[in-house]
Amino acid sequence: MAELIAFAPGNYRYLPGGFQYSAAVVADAGHAIERARFDRPVPLAEGFDRVREHLAARGRPLTALCACELRSPAPMSEPDFVAFNRRYVQPLADWGLYKDGANPVARCNLVPEASPPPEAGFYAFSYTVPASTDGPPDFVTSGAAECPDRPNYRASIVRLGETSPDALMDKLRFALGDLQSRLDALGVSAGDVTDMSLYTVHDLYPAIASEFVRRGLLAGGLAWHWVRPPVRDIEIEIDARRVSRQLLLSSARSAS
Repeated sequence: MAELIAFAPGNYRYLPGGFQYSAAVVADAGHAIERARFDRPVPLAEGFDRVREHLAARGRPLTALCACELRSPAPMSEPDFVAFNRRYVQPLADWGLYKDGANPVARCNLVPEASPPPEAGFYAFSYTVPASTDGPPDFVTSGAAECPDRPNYRASIVRLGETSPDALMDKLRFALGDLQSRLDALGVSAGDVTDMSLYTVHDLYPAIASEFVRRGLLAGGLAWHWVRPPVRDIEIEIDARRVSRQLLLSSARSAS
């Protein structure tokens, strides 16, 4: 796993990933991470506007944005996924976050199985704030799936096309191994995770004890989202975080 890179304008460090997102972020000393979630997904362009307004209201620069959570209408082919990501990173470039193929902002992007949005949009976002904190640092990982986080996903998907219980367990174990490598790189442990999420439409209930509990990842419980990963043929995604504060925002703009 690569070394952490300091992103001083945002008061955090990040683990390099692809051009579309970093693998994980961790707050600098003297800073914490806050997470704001919309009650319903907000279309992408409007979502970036809402993020900008929220950061301004919190007295934070645009570069404090450290993680985005998206929801999309349907799984994409890999070329379509790349094209979507090219559009997604443009506002980040305008904000001074994305430059020369390096993107410090972590991300997950999922497709709801029930009532998917008509277009891609924001579900939640995280950002750094000055804070006096004790204990482990705040952090957010991007989604880890059953293949390495690099181009040509299909060629590396664990047990491609299989969804038997045995195959799903192999897929989950790969994703959990990838997640652990990210936690190691951040200098945190499974016990520091306060929010663990599983993203799949498949029955992985047996894995709660055999994999999540065994690895010590359920100190804060498990949020199971009935969604699909954003790229076709990927069946499972997971992520983890520790954030100091969480807010719920209305998807409707204030009338004031």
